[in-house]
Amino acid sequence: MDYLQDSIRKISSRIDWILFSASLLLVGAGLVTMNSFVASQNYFFEKQIIWVVLSVVVFFVLSFIDFRFLRRTSVIVALFIISALVLVLIFFLGNFVLGAQSRFDFGLFSIQPSDPIKLVVILLLAKYFSRRHVEIANVKHILVSGFYTFVLFLLVFLQPDFGSAIIIAFIWFGMVLVSGISKKHLLAVFMVGVIAFGGLWGYAFEDYQKQRILTFIHPLTDLQGTGYNAYQSTIAVGSGQVFGKGIGYGTQSKLQFLPEYETDFIFAAFAEEWGFVGVVIVLLLYFVVIWRIIRNAIHGATNFEILFGAGLAILFISHFIVHVGMNIGLLPVTGTTIPFLSYGGSHLLTEFVGLGILMGMRRYSRGTHKDDTKKEFLGV
Repeated sequence: MDYLQDSIRKISSRIDWILFSASLLLVGAGLVTMNSFVASQNYFFEKQIIWVVLSVVVFFVLSFIDFRFLRRTSVIVALFIISALVLVLIFFLGNFVLGAQSRFDFGLFSIQPSDPIKLVVILLLAKYFSRRHVEIANVKHILVSGFYTFVLFLLVFLQPDFGSAIIIAFIWFGMVLVSGISKKHLLAVFMVGVIAFGGLWGYAFEDYQKQRILTFIHPLTDLQGTGYNAYQSTIAVGSGQVFGKGIGYGTQSKLQFLPEYETDFIFAAFAEEWGFVGVVIVLLLYFVVIWRIIRNAIHGATNFEILFGAGLAILFISHFIVHVGMNIGLLPVTGTTIPFLSYGGSHLLTEFVGLGILMGMRRYSRGTHKDDTKKEFLGV
């Protein structure tokens, strides 16, 4: 009996149950939302249940793995090369969905490689910056890390998956910041970004992507065209008022005025049903998730684990900001999911894989003094 209790206690100590519970509550909110608008059999709800079970199993399995092998350069290089090859392969074997050749269709399910690629970017940057943490002020390392990231960014962008490409760029930018970049280099990076955007606008953006950005500046100019989705989304969010219309009574989604309510606009669908109170609860749950990720990260055994946790937090924050921003009309529509809430197996599995890796790193974490944590995390 004592042995069994010790085993249960040991297993339990490896999991951040607050983080896991908050994530699962967000998953539940998404399931309730995508199931509330269909009276009969719901394809999205039933299939998402399978992905939830699989993701949770993977989360617990990964929590028992010692991930110190990820510190090896050979492992990270292999992940980078495999990721690049998979993204190239998708141009030959990938399926077109909503104008983007971004996923492999295996019949019963499909996989969108750009989702797990984001974790590879985090691991790549965590490895790179952890080895050069002392000399990170050298602009050379910012440019080199930017080149590695740009390779994967470009392959995703050309699918074209503008939303995932933007998230990859945010991950790089955020991890550069937490790695200790100087103010003058920050300005230089910003200027490079402006120049790069100008180049993309002139030579890379498709007409529909340009129109989305122009619609963001003047949202009322094309309500029946490119501005339709954003307009209907803002109506849905606003109509929820304080307490919402109630589960299953969201007219914008139920009457199909709101497109892709189970994925790209699930925040708007949720806000319409649950109102301001429900949105506040969801915001608090996301705050708990980010807080617990950072709390686990700052106790990482080395800078690699610390930076991985920071990158994971940046990934979730970026997805949240972009998704909510486009749902309330503050950002262009980019087809970006919101963590845990949105329908989709690839992104959900990726999110729990990221958390599972963090739990695996928790096994060999260390207690850290507050001042030491600040120095390591911010590079001061």
